[in-house]
Amino acid sequence: MTPPHASALPFAFGAGPEPRECARVLAAAFAREPAVRWITDGSERARRAWFDATLRTQAALPGARRHLIADASGRSVGAVVLTPPGARPGPWAAGRWSARVGLRCGPRALVRTLLHLRAAEHLAPPGAWTLEFVGVVPEAAGRGAGRLLLDRALGGLPAPGGVFLTTADPVNVPLYRRFGFTLLEHRRVGPVTTAAMWRPGAAGAR
Repeated sequence: MTPPHASALPFAFGAGPEPRECARVLAAAFAREPAVRWITDGSERARRAWFDATLRTQAALPGARRHLIADASGRSVGAVVLTPPGARPGPWAAGRWSARVGLRCGPRALVRTLLHLRAAEHLAPPGAWTLEFVGVVPEAAGRGAGRLLLDRALGGLPAPGGVFLTTADPVNVPLYRRFGFTLLEHRRVGPVTTAAMWRPGAAGAR
């Protein structure tokens, strides 16, 4: 549902976005993001395929959330994706994701993704949601769409265990701090240094 004040803004939210549309937007938004560039070797084709496979798998998880934001012309320009606590794909879904990434992006992309996930997943506090992705296409950057997406994603989220995220772009760290996230630690995988951050929920501090 579009908020009452949306008509005064250059953006509006879409209802029930399809995983493929979110993947398309995020592939454009993450074109220069260090971790995604490393995983996909900077290939646009591989990046699109990687996001498509990953968003399809994430969308099948019970309770998974996605939001899209569109500009005044109705074109999707930003997306945010969240996973609830403890939600993980089963063996069959994980196998399909691995096959899609391996075949469409290459075995190196699959190995690098798994290395990145294993380095970060145990850093999430118990009971925390995971903010998987939030991104805005370059043409719409700097106009407040990212802030609106985070407001929508975090506002009213039933997250007593807080919200966890990782980012390999140091420019994002101050933005997340303004939304109440604190830095847990840095973790290096290959050439990429990732910051793990957490925003506490109603359950209190870690």
